[in-house]
Amino acid sequence: MAVLGKRLSVEGVGTAWLVFVGCGSIVLNTGAVQHGYGVLEVSLAFGLALATASYWFGGTSGAHFNPAVTVGFTAAQRFPVKDLLPYIAAQILGAVAAAALLVYVANGRPGFEMGASEFAANGFGDHSPSDYKLHSALAIEFVLSFAFVMVSLFVATRYKAEVAGPVVLGGCLALIYLVSIPVTNGSVNPARSTAQALFVGDWALDQLWLFWAAPMSGGVVASFVFSVLSGRSEQSAAALADRQSEAA
Repeated sequence: MAVLGKRLSVEGVGTAWLVFVGCGSIVLNTGAVQHGYGVLEVSLAFGLALATASYWFGGTSGAHFNPAVTVGFTAAQRFPVKDLLPYIAAQILGAVAAAALLVYVANGRPGFEMGASEFAANGFGDHSPSDYKLHSALAIEFVLSFAFVMVSLFVATRYKAEVAGPVVLGGCLALIYLVSIPVTNGSVNPARSTAQALFVGDWALDQLWLFWAAPMSGGVVASFVFSVLSGRSEQSAAALADRQSEAA
């Protein structure tokens, strides 16, 4: 239990760091509210936050920091089912704590309004940064979540605790946010979406279902594709080893 508690604490702290840095790059930037924020800057903030958190905590908890990643690893049989719900709960609590801290800090700026800034919440239709409709938001969140979970699975298999792993994950997330911010404000992470929606309320809660359904289903599909591809790779490696042994 002590080991699990440590892992859950790390997942919560890592998710909080990701949300605070990534969403904070929007919420705490006065220019973001008044003139629109730079997609590149926000994407890099999320990417660097994930890279640093993965480097710090990857060896302890596996550095999921995202319910879609945890579900993907579980479906791919690379994470214990019994830890699935505790991990997701820790991620949500960490994200909510980070959002609460953002509210506290942002309220120190005169004129701050939760609704006016939309508090970096995810949305579609009238609440999409570029007015993208439901089908566009659903497609982008599903496809990019699928891609991110696939990369996470391959990184965990190939790089494990190597420094390259966090760099690849952070770079992948930055690229994903470059594409998704104009459409949905960038999610691929239900914990990140939930935390912001709880404080914005109203429309953000009404649209939150998409930012659970698309990432989670994308993660599950990625796990099945990964299992098929890794199974074929293992068969190929075994066949190559057999041929080499016969030649010897």
